[in-house]
Amino acid sequence: MQSMFREPFSGLSHLFAAFAAIAGLCILTVNATLHGDIWHITSFAIFGTSMFLLFMASAMYHLLPVSEQAQKVWKRIDHMMIFVLIAGTYTPFCLVPLRDSVGWILLAVIWGLAFTGILLKIFWIHAPRWLSTLIYIGMGWMILFATSPLSENLNENALLWLIAGGLSYTGGAVIYATKWPNPYPPHFGFHEIWHLFVIGGAFCHFWAIAFHLAIPADI
Repeated sequence: MQSMFREPFSGLSHLFAAFAAIAGLCILTVNATLHGDIWHITSFAIFGTSMFLLFMASAMYHLLPVSEQAQKVWKRIDHMMIFVLIAGTYTPFCLVPLRDSVGWILLAVIWGLAFTGILLKIFWIHAPRWLSTLIYIGMGWMILFATSPLSENLNENALLWLIAGGLSYTGGAVIYATKWPNPYPPHFGFHEIWHLFVIGGAFCHFWAIAFHLAIPADI
């Protein structure tokens, strides 16, 4: 296993998540089509696709035993997709419950920041770990600016899943930044734990979007 993959746990966990994201995209599309409108369908597809792209890029970067130069390319793609997923996750919330209030402004700001972050990763891939972490967390919690309209347009379960996802991502980002806990490196250290927190955050937001934005009834 060690000779076949560069970082087996990190890569395989996110490869599994990438395949799960394909199934999730199908569920999102079906629920949006059956219970929503064009805004649901479009925004859900963007979220599902961004989720798949993040996990597949991460899997390729951590699994492929390629040259050092190719690793640098995959590392850039991997880090760029983090910004794509953040913006992709915002999209359903901005275009469904927030569309008639602050949604369009928040959507423009978050995608603008995502493109800025992508450029940062292209030209400054070795930016300090703390800087990347602050950007990720800052973008993720910008949703707080829409607390009032969100609480008015989302049911309690949707809000709980949304918050749970944010906390999972934030916890993972802190672990990534501090490199702690780091129990069994290199097989299962802080990096592998961070990957699990990312999967947890994505699942929470998937559940909020697929089963609460499309279907108002509590599940």
